[in-house]
Formats: sequence, structure tokens, C-alpha cells
Amino acid sequence: MPRDRDPLVVGRVIGDVLDPFTRSISLRVTYSSREVTNGCELRPSQVVIQPRVDIGGDDLRTFYTLVMVDPDAPSPSDPNLREYLHCANLFIYVSLNWTSRLVTDIPATTGASFGQEVVCYESPRPSMGIHRFVLVLFRQLGRQTVYAPGWRQNFNTRDFAELYNLGSPVAAVYFNCQRETGSGGRRR
Repeated sequence: MPRDRDPLVVGRVIGDVLDPFTRSISLRVTYSSREVTNGCELRPSQVVIQPRVDIGGDDLRTFYTLVMVDPDAPSPSDPNLREYLHCANLFIYVSLNWTSRLVTDIPATTGASFGQEVVCYESPRPSMGIHRFVLVLFRQLGRQTVYAPGWRQNFNTRDFAELYNLGSPVAAVYFNCQRETGSGGRRR
């Protein structure tokens, strides 16, 4: 796909959050029964419960790190908390149900409950404007090589990847979300 038509470029995810990269792994994110596609719109009430995340691949010894950030916090016109970390999750390739916490180094033959809880999932609650919520997948160099950051606001995905030698992302997807009607948001 030409770069100028890539939804991550059109949605300014490439530029605001990530540098250009080549997708090499499939990443499927689903809230309830709604699959996230680049630029789709989800309401805050649809993203209260953590999503299910499925990752493609064929090497059971490969570990991944998934981060979810809001580059538009607290508002798209003044994103001075950019990027706000909503969750970081570290796990192995096996298709997993992403738990409501950051879990590290899950063995391929077990469930997420065998991982180490690090950071809780925080559901998106934009108060003004349309926010982009970006999920970025990185391949880890090995087990126990990535640790949770000590903050959520002013998180920087590029710096995090550099600190842990994660390299370029292997996949990314984003959705838009805004305050719902009845709570001060604009009507659809």
C-alpha cells in the first residue's frame, strides 16, 4: 500500500507516535464483538472492558510487548500529556485474551494468569475532542527484557522502544473515541 494511503499515515499515527515501519505480524484487537480497524470509531462505553488481542506468528519462543497510548491527551488541540499510556502488556505470541493488567513473559503453554501483573488496563475516557487510541506491538529480544514504566502521562513510545532495544514495531492499529452524547460530547 502506498505510504500516502496507509491509514496510520492518514491518521497521523506515523509521525505523532511512530516512525514508518513494515508490518510483519498480524494483530487483531477486538472489544466485545467489534474488531478494531484503523480509524474506526468506538464509544467509551464499548471500550470499558479490556480488548481481546490475537497475535499471529509461528515461534512459541517469541515474546511481544503491546502498548496502548492516547497521543491526544488531554485534548487534541492541546495534547500536553502526549502520550498517555493506557496499558502496556508483554506476552508470547500465542492467541491470548488480553487481561486487565500488564502481564509479562507468559509461557506458551499457560494462560495469562501465570504472568506477572505490572500495570492495570485503564479504559479510554476522552473528555473533549476526538482522541486516537493506538495499540503498538513490538517483538522483545527475549524473556524478562522489558519492564513497566513508572508513569502514564507523557509516555513516549519511541523512547520506550529505544530503552528496551525493541526496534521498529511489528504491527499497530488505532481507533478513534470521543465523549458520548449525554455526557457533553457532540451528537452523531
